[in-house]
Amino acid sequence: MTAFEQITYEVADHVATITMNRPDRLNAFTPIMRTEMIAAFDMSDADDDVRVVIVTGAGRGFCAGADLSGSKPFTYDTPDQVGTQVIEEDIDGVPRDGGGMLALRIASSDKPVIAAINGAAVGVGATMTLPMDIRIAADTAKFGFAFARRGLVPEAASSWFLPRVVGIAQACDWALSGRIFLADEALRGGLLSDVVPADQLLPRAREIAAEIVANTSAVAVAAMRHMLWSMLSEPSPWTAHLIETKVIREMKAGGDTAEGGASFLEKRPPVFPMKVSADMPASAPSLWPQKPDDVVETASANTPS
Repeated sequence: MTAFEQITYEVADHVATITMNRPDRLNAFTPIMRTEMIAAFDMSDADDDVRVVIVTGAGRGFCAGADLSGSKPFTYDTPDQVGTQVIEEDIDGVPRDGGGMLALRIASSDKPVIAAINGAAVGVGATMTLPMDIRIAADTAKFGFAFARRGLVPEAASSWFLPRVVGIAQACDWALSGRIFLADEALRGGLLSDVVPADQLLPRAREIAAEIVANTSAVAVAAMRHMLWSMLSEPSPWTAHLIETKVIREMKAGGDTAEGGASFLEKRPPVFPMKVSADMPASAPSLWPQKPDDVVETASANTPS
């Protein structure tokens, strides 16, 4: 297990589990947590042994939003006052929203991401889950896009993600009111694919992950993930047709398609030879979402004031 301050990162059975680990603060979000979570996704993408990523929270909360407990007002572009290196970025000369930095890193993951929402997911705790691919929750979880009640607008690129995940009418209902709602409403509204008793949450997430690990091509899943998300903003299905035509041709030349067919005919589990690190189809939109040229990254080591 890699050592972090505010998260844990563990790999077992080809599944990386990222756990936000500030249970005394209901895993309230800080710049350190954001930087560490981005680093964890860098690690999962770099490791061909990792096939799926699960994100969850320690204790009784998933993430209760931005940490507002400090002596200074919290903003996503202000690093914690601790001795830890925090990565900051500007876009168009303005410090980037930190929730957006994390959300867009999750969006660009080569591995499918499962949110296992074990408790309160409010503010950035809710918006960070939107670019994750599968969201399940404990029946005790609650949600809130409470920005308007704090005099803010949504962050973490959620004005793009939320309507695409749940539809514009549901997005407006939740975002404009800023109200807190429970897991059963989140399920009905399309935010979740499943709600389970709290003690079954991680076993259910691992069951979903194991299904992917045992039966699918890592390269096909990585390419498909980027294709599905990137096509949400394309105006014509002809773009999808073009990309699919090219990617199918590349996949057939790479070995996984032949293995998928052979394992089916021979009634055995597949052993796919292709690796995400080396064999991604050139035609797949693997760099989605494309980072603009005017993003500037800096790193700063901050010490107690």
